[in-house]
Parts: sequence; structure tokens; C-alpha cells
Amino acid sequence: MARWLPRSTDLTRFCQKLNRVKTLEDDMMETSFNRCLSTIDLTLLGIGGMVGSGLYVLTGTVAKEIAGPAVIVSFIIAGFASLLAALCYAEFGARVPKTGSAYMFTYVSVGEIWAFLIGWNVQLEYMIGGAAVARAWSGYLDSIFNHKIKNFTETHVGAWQVPFLARYPDFLAAAILLVATAFISFGAKVSSWLNHIFSAISMGIILFILIMGFVLAQPKNWSTQEGGFAPYGLSGIMAGTATCFYAFVGFDVIAASSEEARNPQRAVPRAIAFSLGLATGAYILVSVVLTLMVPWHTLDPDSALADAFYRRGYAWAGFLVAAGSICAMNTVLLSNLFSLPRIVYAMAEDGLFFQVFSRVHPRTQVPVVGIVVFGLLMALLALIFDLEALVQFLSIGTLLAYTFVAASIIVLRFQQQKGDVPAPAASGQPNPEPHEGPSGGELKEYESFSDKLQLVDRDKCKEQREPGQLKAAFEPYLEFLSDFYPGEVVTVAVVTLMVSAICLCSILVFGNTHLHLPTWSYSLLLVLFSLGFLLSLLLIWAHEQQHSTQTFQIPLVPLSPALSIILNIYLMLKLSYMTWLRFAIWLLLGLLVYFGYGIWHSKENLREPRPQRVSARYVVFPGGSLEERVQAVQPSSQPATGLPDTDTDDCKR
Repeated sequence: MARWLPRSTDLTRFCQKLNRVKTLEDDMMETSFNRCLSTIDLTLLGIGGMVGSGLYVLTGTVAKEIAGPAVIVSFIIAGFASLLAALCYAEFGARVPKTGSAYMFTYVSVGEIWAFLIGWNVQLEYMIGGAAVARAWSGYLDSIFNHKIKNFTETHVGAWQVPFLARYPDFLAAAILLVATAFISFGAKVSSWLNHIFSAISMGIILFILIMGFVLAQPKNWSTQEGGFAPYGLSGIMAGTATCFYAFVGFDVIAASSEEARNPQRAVPRAIAFSLGLATGAYILVSVVLTLMVPWHTLDPDSALADAFYRRGYAWAGFLVAAGSICAMNTVLLSNLFSLPRIVYAMAEDGLFFQVFSRVHPRTQVPVVGIVVFGLLMALLALIFDLEALVQFLSIGTLLAYTFVAASIIVLRFQQQKGDVPAPAASGQPNPEPHEGPSGGELKEYESFSDKLQLVDRDKCKEQREPGQLKAAFEPYLEFLSDFYPGEVVTVAVVTLMVSAICLCSILVFGNTHLHLPTWSYSLLLVLFSLGFLLSLLLIWAHEQQHSTQTFQIPLVPLSPALSIILNIYLMLKLSYMTWLRFAIWLLLGLLVYFGYGIWHSKENLREPRPQRVSARYVVFPGGSLEERVQAVQPSSQPATGLPDTDTDDCKR
């Protein structure tokens, strides 16, 4: 039976395949896309992705049912939490100006299977999000005409009573998605100009709402007679923060568009900062206006802004609010249809998804196959499926992507850059490439004799520390960590940090409710996992990191990404168990696709070194003695190339 068990070397090789990272090109500005987007274009794309129907619906819902007028504080906290994730995206978007967003960022730093799962979840997230917004767009337009479209459809087509299907087919939602798909397929510039038009109308109407709202404001609506500013207390504010957090998830469209930006190193960080700042300001100011116009407990959650103007005697303003809502939803539709095909293209280009989606139209320079196929899938979802039960799935996919991007920032910041190693042209010597294990009692192989000289030189120049190495100040206390490769300890510490964060958040969320822990054990577990989180953070901080001024870098690493990680995990654990069950089923389907197709067609699989390509090896023995061996390694079907036979015989002798 033992012969059927996999060998340890096979398991090691298999794990290496799962965790291999993407090899980036030397010229990352080279692309088959059209680099035509400016900072303003990217900023308006980000605003369009964030300021959607949530501004007209979410503010009223949270104010009435969760936080009261303190929804303002909820949006401030949610904006700060989103800023932590946005800064991680900004650094990656500037350093790796390639399409793919969270998928690409995870692939270049964490590993292949994790990147595939992130991309797989983002696909469903965008499809459900786009279909849900289309149905909301249809419902809002239908309400303006007293639901005549809905009544006509139910009368002439019929109503369904089938689980997971909508009550009636929404032809209007499917039609708007097909129209948007057609416009997106014309190219990035056309999509950008269309987004400009809708964003300009939407922002103009928001400005009108703010001006009229402050004119009609009544401070007494925040008084104690109306329940006060924070009627639900701190718990209501934090619960509102968890809901408001999802209003800011659209900024990743900027990172997904970085391969089409003219100057991504400058445009991507600026566009993310500008769009997130403007979106946060819009949500906060609209919340102030809304809760000052009418008492918060009388708001209509479905159409709070329009209803507020109507009750103050300005019914005509309701039509402007409706127009603003429709324009805002159009920008969200464009954002989803713009981002999704580009993420699918990135996965197909890397060989992890079906190659047909990597085709770029030669004239429009967009992934037209992905745009058409996923536009049709979105239209189908909006036409017949009941999306209300699936909307929460958007949250878990987004939060998981945020978590991995934050962890990737830490891993990448403590890795060596290509420029950190002396180039052959500058030193006249190749760079060392260790093939086996760390130094100590293990065998190490190098490609040339000069590499051994560099190994000696490196020992003499320990004061010039590379990223991922232990800082000199901590070496006397943590000397045992000096034997590891640069970045190896940091990677283990990041994994420990994430495990500690999961355990800590699980105790906070389920400790008193589902687990019913006694007070002493609850407190003890909180202290233990908090210490594990903090010690992992300190261990990461004790190592050198990259200090580059060429592109944007998030400040306070590793603290900022660590705060983003723990916040995202906390919000994920607050989701319902049905959301986690659907998430697990979707992950299993993704694993079937990966192991059935992606792992075999991955371009990194083709780049893996073959034994016959090695022409010479030099072996350094740990005992201090040095022996050189030149082995002519060649395929059996080809003649020997490289060193002459006489030289080979001399070396063997």
C-alpha cells in the first residue's frame, strides 16, 4: 500500500506549483491595450463605481433602521477603513501597472492558487453586482411610471413561483445591460466619455441636493425631542459602519484599468485618492442634509431623498433625484462591465482561464470576447434570477480580495527587488542563485565560480542589508533568525498574523453568542490571540523593507495593511452562514476549474526549468572545503553543446 502513497518530493513539487508567483516582464508598460486614460478619466471611473444607487437608497436605510443621524459618523469610519484598502491598491497599481486588480496583485506576491481563487470570486461578484444594479435601475424607472412595466409583463408573460428565480422576467434590466455591453465593446475611450457624461449629470444633481438641502435644513431634527443624534448608541454606529463600508467598493475599477492608463505610476494613486475622497464627502454631506431636512425616524428607506423633498413641498425636485439616481446607476453598470472582462482577460492571458478570453480586438484594443460573453451572462442573471438572496455574496468576495491585497503588500514590501541585486553589467559578475536550502549544514549550488566570491563578499558587507533581512539593531536579540533567506521569516509572520486575526475576530463575533464562553476563557483567548497578532506585527517590523521613491508607497507598513486585514476579516465573519455556504460551493467549483484546466495551462508552468537546460554546476560544501565539478548535461537526442570535449575531460580528471 505504501507504493500508492505520494512521495515527499512529489508533494513538495505540487505545493511549489500551487504557490508559484507570476514572472513580470522587464517592461511593464508594454501592453496590447490602448493606454489612453488620464488621471481625470480614472478618477471619474472610480467615482462612478462608488457613488451609485447607494447614495439615494443606502443613506436613508442606515439612518432610519441602524444608526439615526449618526450615519454621518458611520460613513466617516467606513471611509477611513476603505482608505486602508484603497492605499494598498494604489501602491500595487503604481508598481504593477497591469490589468487584473486584486487577482494580479495576489499572483505576483502570494501564489497562483490564491490568485486564481481571488479572480474566480471577483468574477461572480461583478456579475451579481452588475445584474443587481440593472434590476434596481429597472425598478426605479418602473416606479416613476407607477409600475406599468411590471404589470404589463406579469399580465402578458406571467409570474413565476420558482425558488431562486425572479417573480417575473425583467426585460428592461436585461436590455440596459445589453446596451451598456455594446458601448463598452467600442473601446476604453468611448466607455470613458460615456462615464464622463453620466458622472457629470450625477454630480450636478448631487450638488443641487446639497444646496437645496442645506437651505431646507432644520437643526431641531437632531434634537433630543426627535431621538437625538445617536439614538442607537455606539453599537448602532458600528453596525452602520459595516453596512456603509460596501458603498466604497467600486474604487478597484481604477486598479483594473491601470494597463490602459497613460502614466499609471502617477495616475492610479492620485485617482484612487481623489475618487475616494470625493465619494466619502458626498456620502457624508448627503447624510447631513437628509437627516436635517426631515426627522430621521420618518424617512422612507426605499426612496429617502425623493420622499424628503416631497414632504417639504418640493415634489418637482423628486424628478431630479430620480434622474440623478438613474445616472448614478448607469455609471455603476459601466464600472462593472468595464472591470470584469479585464480581470478575466488577465487570468486567460496567464493561462489560468480559457484562452478564448485573452483575445484583444485589433481596432478597439479591448477584450471583446470577454465583454460580450460576460455581458450576456449578466443580462441573463438580471432577466430571470432572484438576486436579493445573492447580494450578500458581493460582500464576502470584496472583503476577501481586500484581505489578500493587504497581505500581498506586506509580502512584496519585504521582498528583494531586481534593482537591489548588483547587475552583471555593473559588477562583471553574475548574481547568486541558490537552489537548495539556507546556509548552514545543507548543500548549496551556484551557477558559476564568481557566485561563490559574491557569497564571501556578502558576508563581509552585512551592514548593507537587503529587504527581508533582520535589522541590525535586532540581530543581537534575534540572531537565530539571521540564518533564513531574506523575506522567509516575514512570510511566516504574515501567515501567523492572519491566523491570529481570524481567531481573534472569531472570539469577538461568536464568543458571547454562539460559543457561550465563560468570561475568564473569553478574556484569556482575546489576550492570547491579540498577543499573537501583535508579536507577528513586531516580527515583521523587525526586518528591513524596500524604500523606493519611484512609485507611491503606502505609509506605516506593516501597521496599515495589518489593520485592513483584521477589519476585513471581522466584517466577513459578520455575514450570515448562508453566505458562507454559497461561498464554499463557489470555491469548490473554482477549484475544479483550476485543477482541471488552470494548473496545466499556466504560463508559469511552461517557464519552470527543465533539467537538460543546466550546462554546469558548482557545489559549495558546508565544511569549508571547495570542490568544483563541471557536468555536461545534455538531452540524449542532441549532441553536446557548450564546453569542448577536451575541456570537459580535463575537468573530470
